[in-house]
Amino acid sequence: MSRFGLQNERHIMTTGTVKFFNATRGFGFISPDDGSKDVFVHVTAVEQAGMTSIAEGQKLSFTVQNDARGPKAVNLQAEG
Repeated sequence: MSRFGLQNERHIMTTGTVKFFNATRGFGFISPDDGSKDVFVHVTAVEQAGMTSIAEGQKLSFTVQNDARGPKAVNLQAEG
């Protein structure tokens, strides 16, 4: 199967709302505004965005990247 036939990553920015984030455990989930499945977010993506934490209900824009365990949010940006 050609790798060109697979759409493993969405390189466009999407927006969503933090469903929950546990800073102690270092992960959480974002609910995309388009109604798609919740996206995992790891503390390393938060730190790479220059943020110390994210909070439940916070609006973010992000890129979805697939890894072996499923979709994850990267390139986070706080909205308005």
